[in-house]
Amino acid sequence: MSNFVLSACSTADLSKAHFESRGIEYICFHYFMDDVEYMDDLGQSIPFDEFYKRMSEGADTRTAQVNISEYLDHFESILSRGQDILHVCLSSGISGSYNSACNAALIAAERYPERKIYVVDSLAASSGFGLLVDKLADLRDEGKSIDEVHAWAEENKLNLQIWFLSTDLTFFVKGGRISKASGVFGGLLNICPLMNMDTEGHLVPRVKVRGKKKVLQEIVKRMEEFAADGYDYSDKCYMCQSACIEDAREVADAIEEKFPKLKEKVLINNIGTVIGSHTGPGTIAIFFWGDRRAE
Repeated sequence: MSNFVLSACSTADLSKAHFESRGIEYICFHYFMDDVEYMDDLGQSIPFDEFYKRMSEGADTRTAQVNISEYLDHFESILSRGQDILHVCLSSGISGSYNSACNAALIAAERYPERKIYVVDSLAASSGFGLLVDKLADLRDEGKSIDEVHAWAEENKLNLQIWFLSTDLTFFVKGGRISKASGVFGGLLNICPLMNMDTEGHLVPRVKVRGKKKVLQEIVKRMEEFAADGYDYSDKCYMCQSACIEDAREVADAIEEKFPKLKEKVLINNIGTVIGSHTGPGTIAIFFWGDRRAE
């Protein structure tokens, strides 16, 4: 048995059962819906379908990252058991949680100088961050040490390809990520942006695609272009979606047809309540291993 704990934030957007089956501990972010605070507890407090329905009906949402004190409590609960920690955070390009975790780790290291504690900036979000953590669990289960797993994460995390699309710009406008004028113009022309994450973990619009059907095809083309070994890609592919499961299934079916050597069927997760508070419904993302990300 490994003497280190693999840990992540709830924003890795894996299911509670997935975290538990892989032996990955997690700490929850927070979100507010109509000024009522909830834990980002993987859909336990508010089921995902209800969450997105309420957003569509006008509920106001905002989020809060894990603070230093919460991270410290989380880390100490593990260190006090005599185990080391490898914790993976949501991208520093979209959240300050990585800095909070690093500060908490410094305090924890002073209190437990005999233990190791590593904090990794995933430079990823949602189930892409989850795919990285899942890979680290594979390496842990193969018997690799905490130092080896940490080194692999730092050396390979930018080989994680992350592509998002949105068929509804409403909440991108509401959150200030797209101007109101651009949102109105895009809505009139049925524009669906295709985005990815750059080398600093920022979400960057890359292409404006007209029409939902075409953007669903375009996101599959990105996997065709960037996947490791091309159509012979033989690792896992994860997806996530917010209240658009039929569109996500269409994309997953296309991927499974084009990449017959996939390690498993495409795993479709829900976009969690923290990431979803900013994207709203109608967002789909795919995650796979491939070419090193460009700026």
